Amino acid sequence: MHDTNIRQILEELKNGNLGVDEAYDRLKHLPFTDLEFAKIDNHRAIRKGFPETIFCQGKTPEQIGQIAQEILKNADALLATRADKAAFEAISLVEPAAVYHAPARIVTVDRRGSSKLAGNVVVMSAGTADIPIAEEAAITAEMLGANVLRVYDVGVAGLHRLLASYEKISGAKAIVAVAGMDGVLPSVVGGLASCPVIAVPTSVGYGSHFGGLAPLLTMLNSCATGVAVVNIDNGYGAGYIAAVINRIGENEA
Repeated sequence: MHDTNIRQILEELKNGNLGVDEAYDRLKHLPFTDLEFAKIDNHRAIRKGFPETIFCQGKTPEQIGQIAQEILKNADALLATRADKAAFEAISLVEPAAVYHAPARIVTVDRRGSSKLAGNVVVMSAGTADIPIAEEAAITAEMLGANVLRVYDVGVAGLHRLLASYEKISGAKAIVAVAGMDGVLPSVVGGLASCPVIAVPTSVGYGSHFGGLAPLLTMLNSCATGVAVVNIDNGYGAGYIAAVINRIGENEA
């Protein structure tokens, strides 16, 4: 059953060429594909609405290529994070239309055709050095269907830069605020926004910054309401959460 195409089964079900019981029986035997070094979760898209993401760090290009090939047998989209050029080249051998987003270290494949992005996610960075993590969040949210507005280099050292973007902040359904150094940006944004704010500490800063621990603690101790925190440099996690929040209520009449 490893070669079963989930999309084909769903299409047969939709067209009435396959009964519900038979479709269920065929799908239940395909929970994952065992490649020995990795077990590919083929039901991830059914449960979560998006296929399993490849975390490339620590994997060989050959492993990444094989994983990508398996995922793309049953999916029209692929997201690979913490990818270098070798990872991109391995995925490109499987799907020549793969795109490498160098600052974010992300590889994407999107064969879904033109689809309108929904809602309004704002991704902000305190400084230019935080942009790679912010881009990881932004591209992740876009791949999950969110319309993303980028607001970069608006750290609190120049508060007027942030306040100039108040209209974007007030119109957001979810905000990702990325900051290193002292990590204050999410608290300020949390005091301005009515939507959830996902704070992302980065490993950008001087010595006593402790590789992102200082902004992490600042964000965890935020007095602003509506602020949640992900781990250091976890732009992917923040972008994913923002996209999920952004989808809430989209199918309501």
